[in-house]
Amino acid sequence: MQTGWRIGALWGIPLFLDPLWFVILTFVALNFGLSYSPWGNILAGSAGLTIALLLFGSVLLHELGHSLVARSQGIKVNSITLFLFGGIASIEEESKTPGEALQVAIAGPLVSIGLFGILALIGLVLPASSLANVMVTDLARVNLILALFNLIPGLPLDGGQVLKAAVWKVTGNRFQAVRWAARTGQFLGWSAIATGAAIEFFTGELVSGLWLVLLGWFGIRHASAYERITKLQEALLQLHATDAMSRDFRVVDADMSLRAFADLYLLETSAPQTYFAASDGRYRGMVSIDDLRLVERSQWETQTLHSIAHPLTEIPHVEESTSLVEVINQMESQQLPRLTVLSPAGAIAGTIDRGDIIKAIAPKLNLRISEVEIKRIKEEGSYPSGLQLGLVAKSTKV
Repeated sequence: MQTGWRIGALWGIPLFLDPLWFVILTFVALNFGLSYSPWGNILAGSAGLTIALLLFGSVLLHELGHSLVARSQGIKVNSITLFLFGGIASIEEESKTPGEALQVAIAGPLVSIGLFGILALIGLVLPASSLANVMVTDLARVNLILALFNLIPGLPLDGGQVLKAAVWKVTGNRFQAVRWAARTGQFLGWSAIATGAAIEFFTGELVSGLWLVLLGWFGIRHASAYERITKLQEALLQLHATDAMSRDFRVVDADMSLRAFADLYLLETSAPQTYFAASDGRYRGMVSIDDLRLVERSQWETQTLHSIAHPLTEIPHVEESTSLVEVINQMESQQLPRLTVLSPAGAIAGTIDRGDIIKAIAPKLNLRISEVEIKRIKEEGSYPSGLQLGLVAKSTKV
């Protein structure tokens, strides 16, 4: 869920600011302002704020590079957010091939390198001792550092995405590639934390040390998130509807009158929510309680369930062999509480809802989900807040 402040859009891509962005903006503006102090306090302060805004403009262009290449591949870009550690483009799904993934990954650093080249050329024509020359040179140097830093081979950095694309190409396994890149990112994150702590302890440079620690923590957190999501995607592809479905339904006689059906089943306090009508050894369709309410009660004695049963071919359904990715995507796109699972012969094999899905994937992810929680999920029809299965399934290639 997007929590920042929306400030506009570029090429149809929403732009957001994280509240912590103002912290780093202030820090960068003060840092550069102090270095420009020979030109006077007012001019130095204005130049510091200007260079800070231009720096984040460069970060925005960097993320636009990723976003526009992704869009050229038919991938939706949900947003670009500027935050404490720079920027991030929220891309809805993975590229289809390692080559395309590499193109998306390298686009950002190439934009930063391009900005470095343009700014370096501008610096050559400006007076050597002018404030404008110093500002342009600083901005060029920062863009070069931004490009090189992002090419460090570990997720969530662009270099980690490049490493992922390379391992994916060699192994043919995208999930294995993500694990490699994520674990490299975790190693680099812990290394940054250790280095930052050492700097603080041995030199007393608290700001530099703390910054490295924060960068390391950020890297570990996001690399671990990549690994968790990959593990979840693998589980959703490995499991099928038959692995998650339940038989939480009741088969009723299609020749039964609507009155008899209401008296026998709907007055039960523990009546299941799903009914299928059958006669002569064949399923005739699903019985919806809402359809029953549309029939005048005066006709309940004469009409049978045949009259309101929806044929199995007309109700939302999946096959037993359908992957959970496809099951979730269908449920989310159509906003369905559950799906009917059909056997290869077209008979009712079971039903599947969000609670069934969570119950099936929990062992794969080593999650402890109580029966009480499963029951709540079934009743409310929503996944636990920490498992955004709808978004994960949408980004997973079948």
